[in-house]
Amino acid sequence: MSKTNHSQVTEFVLLGLSSSKELQPFLFVIFLLLYMGILLGNFLIILTVTSDTRLHTPMYFLLANLSFTDICLASFATPKMIVDFLVEQKTISFKACLAQIFFLHLFGGGEMVLLVSMAYDRYIAICKPLHYMTIMSRRVCVILILIEWCVGFIHTVSQLAFTVDLPFCGPNQVDSFFCDLPLVTKLACIDTYVISLVVVANSGFLSMSSFLLLVISYTVILITVRNRSSASMAKARSTLTAHITVVILYFGPCIFIYVWPFSGYSVDKVLAVFYTIFTPILNPVIYTLRNKEVKAAMSKLKNRYVKPGQVSAALRNILSLERN
Repeated sequence: MSKTNHSQVTEFVLLGLSSSKELQPFLFVIFLLLYMGILLGNFLIILTVTSDTRLHTPMYFLLANLSFTDICLASFATPKMIVDFLVEQKTISFKACLAQIFFLHLFGGGEMVLLVSMAYDRYIAICKPLHYMTIMSRRVCVILILIEWCVGFIHTVSQLAFTVDLPFCGPNQVDSFFCDLPLVTKLACIDTYVISLVVVANSGFLSMSSFLLLVISYTVILITVRNRSSASMAKARSTLTAHITVVILYFGPCIFIYVWPFSGYSVDKVLAVFYTIFTPILNPVIYTLRNKEVKAAMSKLKNRYVKPGQVSAALRNILSLERN
């Protein structure tokens, strides 16, 4: 870029999910409750896994990291979107817009790698059970998490490298509730067709390669499980169903947005809501409601902090004070 290509746009206008003023209070309440559910559900999983020694295994270590990544993924844009429902002018500074792009691809790319790591963990556990604890050692688990963040960082830096120096001197309306590369690059004052192709190819390659690795891994696992006893097959199938559900819910919208270039903006906004808000809130439900060990650990955690007689005693004290 030449030195004359200096950005004159200091802020962007986010058009949000809807322009209807009547819907804004309703959307505010809905997404505030959803965001609170994301924080509470995922923090509960992290607390449960860290507090119960029976869950100090590679699978739950990766699950806790998935919850942490989900919190980050939901928090890069959702709080601002919730606040924007209450204001007339939904603006975001140029630097804050770039920050949203950075964190979106950092957390989004990292979560893709983490889901592949979780599939690898299930492959070792089911296909090579005798060597599981040797292969999936603590050191290996830490390396997998480091790879997650390294890939996410490299991915987001490579994306921003094509955008940070683009000249923005005209339109500044982003037709979404957060800044994303395909939408922001279209606002530049130069022809960005080639840059858009590179950006989409970058995200599309990461999405498709991760998804194909997951498909191959789970296919091998399912074939292995099919040849075993019905008891082990039922337990493995329950775990695999949860993992495969999460993969479909997360990769479906991402692939549609970044690999399929002909979707409309309204469709993209719905899909963006899906993988930044609905998937992070569904993950705790999917992994806890189908997992007896996690439910037992949560029950133990509740009994530790909430004694059985505490609630009834508190109610009796309140009633006695009212009588007096």
